[in-house]
Amino acid sequence: MVGGGQLARMTHQAAIALGVRFRLLSETVDSSAAQVVSDVSVGDVDDLTTLRAFAAGCDVITFDHEQVPTAHLRALEQDGYAVRPGPAALEHAQDKLLMRRRLSADGAPVPRWAEVSTVEDLTAFGERVGWPYVLKAARGGYDGRGVVVVPTVAEATAWMDGAVALGVPVLAEEKVAFTRELAAMVARSPSGQAVAYPVVETLQVDGICREVVAPAPGLGVARAVEAQRAALDIAGRLGVVGLLAVELFDTPEGVLVNELAMRPHNSGHWSIDGAVTSQFEQHLRAVLDWPLGTPSPTAPYSVMVNVLGGDLPEMHSAFRHVLARDPGLHVHVYGKDMKPGRKVGHVTVTGSDVDALLERARHAAAFLRGDIDE
Repeated sequence: MVGGGQLARMTHQAAIALGVRFRLLSETVDSSAAQVVSDVSVGDVDDLTTLRAFAAGCDVITFDHEQVPTAHLRALEQDGYAVRPGPAALEHAQDKLLMRRRLSADGAPVPRWAEVSTVEDLTAFGERVGWPYVLKAARGGYDGRGVVVVPTVAEATAWMDGAVALGVPVLAEEKVAFTRELAAMVARSPSGQAVAYPVVETLQVDGICREVVAPAPGLGVARAVEAQRAALDIAGRLGVVGLLAVELFDTPEGVLVNELAMRPHNSGHWSIDGAVTSQFEQHLRAVLDWPLGTPSPTAPYSVMVNVLGGDLPEMHSAFRHVLARDPGLHVHVYGKDMKPGRKVGHVTVTGSDVDALLERARHAAAFLRGDIDE
């Protein structure tokens, strides 16, 4: 696995149970995953020589992020390595403009959008969809970075000029009047087998996922199937191998595709404790072309709340309280420094009462951050 973040760390846990030897290419010696994986190479994931040296002896290469240069991945494929997902699919998660063009051509439900590079482009788009609207850097953004809501052409111009000066194309999108945000997670193997997890509701704050409820409360069967079918269709058309997370806007008219991620995803962390097959085991099964596991939930609802860095220097001092208060709570720690706003762990609870589950998970996450003291 290329990339040493928490997704690699949790994928490694699944690999242990499956008896899969797990090799890691980490950007640093003390990354989240490098702390727990025994076979670690440290190097620059943007360097082709480093990637080739890492790939030697690997049966399959996969990723915990989408930032590896596509040209390097094509070179690895030409060298005979199995890269999953392959660059032909992965480039649609790396480049938002490419993704929007392809999804639009395939008839997927997407917000109104345009590529913009001049003041005239910004003005024309505002006249078409109304103000405010959204500007996105086509490449490199995540967790709300590289995304801004612009209320006027002057603010839009200033933001666009800054991105263009860095050599980054800019995408304009309508500001969707959604009722909530959803995510549809599917997995697909090279042989074409595919499964879909329950559609979940996500709560985003400042571009960062804070909470996930699985399945999405009150989501009708027809709307859930619509979202799952859209995700499965995208996975098949793009040739995705492994996991695909499709972030969606839920609107009165239907679902609209917001973003794609071709890897384990924050919206699927609940599955470790709340599904028969976790997203991490499923990703390994898919990229190894093993039979996929059932994605069925093991409880009526699962609630996952992210723990963001806060006032405490580390979380373990708070464990005694949260575990004693709630013995049914699952705490997952990523081994990261407690920097403000950084994802350093998550908590999950399962059961039948969504409101009670949310109260339990929110309390635990807040205590682990140091936001409350009882």
